Amino acid sequence: MKIFILEDEKTLGESMGEFLEDMGYEVTHMVNSESAFDAIYANAYDLLLLDVNVHGKLNGFELLSALRKEKIEVPAIFITSLNNIEDLTEGYSSGCCDYIRKPFELAELQFRVEQVIKTQCFSSSQSMIKLAFDYKYDTKKMQLTLNEEVILLSKTETKLLELLIKKRGSVVSYEMFWDEVWGEWIEPTNIRVQVGSLRKKLANDFIKNARGVGYSIDL
Repeated sequence: MKIFILEDEKTLGESMGEFLEDMGYEVTHMVNSESAFDAIYANAYDLLLLDVNVHGKLNGFELLSALRKEKIEVPAIFITSLNNIEDLTEGYSSGCCDYIRKPFELAELQFRVEQVIKTQCFSSSQSMIKLAFDYKYDTKKMQLTLNEEVILLSKTETKLLELLIKKRGSVVSYEMFWDEVWGEWIEPTNIRVQVGSLRKKLANDFIKNARGVGYSIDL
């Protein structure tokens, strides 16, 4: 399996590359976004790890958006020190699967990479996602349907559902909800209330409770 790394911090990029090679992956590492675009366009990679603020005319968000316009649907994870909700929204809108926030441990890198490979996350150009219990989610319209009927969801419920879909097959922890739905720490009780509200609109057991850890949906 081939992984492409765009990271202009030379030491970090080399450490990531060596770590992933020890795991058995074939790794390409570059520091410039324009060279990265050419390499990704010309080669078949299985996963992209993209820093956001990099050398070149394009930042990481712009690079991935450009690749998606060229119908290159390789799963991508952003590596960044950015942490506000606007940046998260821009990253997901450009077609990423996940974020790794700097600084991070290499063990987290391993976990994130394995989860993306396992769940086969959807990109922004993949419009309709088929889910368990015959539900379907339209990523462009941001609509959940059952038997062609739209299930009305609040803005927060939609964000919760999208995160569960991106991580389907694995547990979404409270920390992930804090980071990617609210962008800050909130009381776990509030998360449980919001997820409970969403669950009431869906079939029994569509959202599974991993007690004390988080929630999940099946592949």
